[in-house]
Amino acid sequence: MTVAVQKTHRPQRTGNEEPPAPARRAPTVSRAMIVAGILIVWLVLFAVLRGKQTLSLAAADLTDLHRWFNDVNDSIGANRNSNPLFLYFFNEIRLVIDTLVTFVQELISQPTAGRPVPQIGWLGVVGIVGYVSWAVGNWRVALLAVAGFTFLGLQGLWQESMDTLALTLSAVFVALLFALPLGVWAGLSDRFNRVVTPFLDFMQTMPTFVYLAPLTLFFLIGPASATIATAIYAAPPAIRITAHAIRSVPETTVEAADSMGATRRQALLKVLLPMSKRTVVMGVNQTIMAALAMVTIAALINAPGLGATVVQALQSLDVGTAFNAGLAIVVMAIVLDRVTTAASVRADTARGSDSPLLRWRRQLVVAGGVAAAVLVYLSHTYLWAAEFPGEGGTGSTIAKAATDVTTWAQDNLSGLTNAFRDVLTNGLLNPFQTLLTDSPWWLVGAALVALGTVLGGWRAGATSAVCVGLLIGTGVWSDAMTTLASTAVATVLVMLLGVVLGVWMGRSALVDRLLRPSLDAAQVMPPFVYLVPFLALFGATRFTAIVAAIVYAAPVAIKIIADGVRAVPGTTVEAAMSTGCNTWQIITKVQLPMSRGALTLATNQGLIYVLSMVVVGGLVGAGALGYDVVAGFSQGQLYGKGLAAGLAIVLLGVMFDRITQAAARRAGA
Repeated sequence: MTVAVQKTHRPQRTGNEEPPAPARRAPTVSRAMIVAGILIVWLVLFAVLRGKQTLSLAAADLTDLHRWFNDVNDSIGANRNSNPLFLYFFNEIRLVIDTLVTFVQELISQPTAGRPVPQIGWLGVVGIVGYVSWAVGNWRVALLAVAGFTFLGLQGLWQESMDTLALTLSAVFVALLFALPLGVWAGLSDRFNRVVTPFLDFMQTMPTFVYLAPLTLFFLIGPASATIATAIYAAPPAIRITAHAIRSVPETTVEAADSMGATRRQALLKVLLPMSKRTVVMGVNQTIMAALAMVTIAALINAPGLGATVVQALQSLDVGTAFNAGLAIVVMAIVLDRVTTAASVRADTARGSDSPLLRWRRQLVVAGGVAAAVLVYLSHTYLWAAEFPGEGGTGSTIAKAATDVTTWAQDNLSGLTNAFRDVLTNGLLNPFQTLLTDSPWWLVGAALVALGTVLGGWRAGATSAVCVGLLIGTGVWSDAMTTLASTAVATVLVMLLGVVLGVWMGRSALVDRLLRPSLDAAQVMPPFVYLVPFLALFGATRFTAIVAAIVYAAPVAIKIIADGVRAVPGTTVEAAMSTGCNTWQIITKVQLPMSRGALTLATNQGLIYVLSMVVVGGLVGAGALGYDVVAGFSQGQLYGKGLAAGLAIVLLGVMFDRITQAAARRAGA
C-alpha cells in the first residue's frame, strides 16, 4: 500500500530577491514591570506631595460616623428593655445562651446555690476526661488528657481553666447545632453550597477582634456575647468540612443505595453520614480549636477564664503570670486537639469490626465508665475531691522562672534584641509606614487599586476600589495605613521564612518529618500565647506584635510551600539535573516557578494570619487599628471609633484576600 504525499508548492526565489524579513514580535510587558512602574510613579509623587491630604486623626478625635455609632449604642442601651426587637429576640437569645453557659459553669467551674464548689469537682472532671479520651482514643491519649488536666490544677489555674472549658464547650455546642445541618445541606445542594461559600470565605477572613464589637451592641458585654461571638467564629470550619465530607462520598456508593430503593433520608443516615464520619469529626476538631482561640480573646468583653488572666497580665506587663496562663491555654489546646483527632481515627477504624479484641475493649470501656461515675460521685460529695489540693505551687514556680528568664534576657540580650528591632524598624517598617501614612489618601488608594488590578484582575481591582472608598469613610484611614504597613512587612518576612523552610521540607522527607509536628502544634496555639515570649524580649512595642505575627503565620505558609514544592513532578527535577543544573538552579528555575500557585496561596494565608495577629498586638503597644478596637471596649466615648476600626480591619482583610486569591488562581492557570 502506497501513501501519496502531497507536496506543497513553494515559490522559487531568484538570486536578486532578498529573503523576507522575520516578523517582529510586539514587545510584551510583564506584570512585574507594571508593578515596578506603579511603585516608581508612587514614589515620585510621594516626594512631591508628602504630608498633604493624609486624613490623619488624633487618638481622641471622632468623626461624624464615630459619633453616630456612639449615639446608636446609647440609644440601644436606653431602649433595650422596651424595643420589641430586643424584648422578644436579642434579649431572649442572650437569656438562652446565659442559661446554657451558667449551667455548664455551675457543673464544672463555679459554685452553685447552697454549695461552695461546683456540682462536679476536679476529681470528677479528670475522671470524665480520662474516660472520654480512652473511649474515643486509646490509653496514650487518656494518659495525656489526665496528665494535662492535672497539670492545670498544679498551676493554680483550675477554676480559670474550667471557665475557659465551659465557654468553649457551650460555644462548640451552639456552633455545631447550626453548622452540622448547614454543612449537610451544602454537601447535598450545589445551589446552597454556591450561596453559602462566599459567606464562609468572608467569615474566615475576618480577624477575631472584629466579631466582638458589633455583638456587644446587641448582647452586652459578658459571657453571652463571648459565647455567641465564639460560636459564629468557630462555625465555618465545621460547615465547610462537613460539606466536603458529604461531597467526597463516591457517587457509585450513592447510586448503589438509590438502586436498592433507599429514600433521600435513608441514603443520608445510612450511607453519606456513616462514610463521612471521620472527616466530620475532623471538622469538629477544627471548630473546637477555633472556639478555644476565640474564647481567650473574648476576655476583652469580660469573658471569664484563662484569657482574662492573660489580658490582665499583658496590660500590667507581668510576663510570668502571662506565661503561666498562656502555658495552661496551650496544654488545654493540645489535650482537646489530641482527643478529637483520636476520635476521628477511631470513627474510621472501628466501623464494621467485631473482633474479640474489640469486644474486650468494650468491656474495659464499660468498666472505665463505672470508675468515672465513682469519681464524679466522690467529687460531688466530698470537699477534698472537689477542690484541687495545694496552693498552685507549680504555677508560682513557672511564673517566677519566666520572670527570671525575662529579667536575664532584658539584662543580657537587650543589646542584640534592640539592635535587631532597630534595624528592622528603621530599615523597613518606618520607611514603608511613612510612605503609606504621609502620601495623599488618593495616591495610596489609586496605587492599591492599580496593584490589585494588575495582580488579581479587574474583579480584584474593583473590590480594592470599593474597600478603599469604605476605608476612607470609616474615618480611621491613617491608622488603617499604619496597620497595613505592619501587615505588609510581617507578611514579607513570613514569606522569606516560608520559602526557606518550605523548600527545605519539600526537598527532604526527613526534614519534613522532623519539622511538621512542631508546625502542627504551633497552629493549635491561640494567638494570645505568641505575644508573651516576645513581650519579654522586645517590650511593649509594635515590633513585638510584628514578630509574634511572623511566628504565628509562618507555620501555615511553610506547610503550603512545602507541599507545593513536593508536588513538582520528579521527572521534571531529574530532567533539570540531567542538563547540569545545580541545586540552586533547580530550586530557583524549576521548583519555585512550578510552585507559583502554592506561593501565592501561602501569601494569602500568611496575610490573613498576620493581620489577625497584628491587630491582637494592640494589647502590647502595636497601636493603630488594634488599639482603637481595644480602646473602644474600655472607654465608652471611643466605642464608635472602635467599631469603625473593626470595620476597617474587615475591609483590609477582604481586600487582601480577594487580591491574593485572584492572583493564586491566575498563577495556577
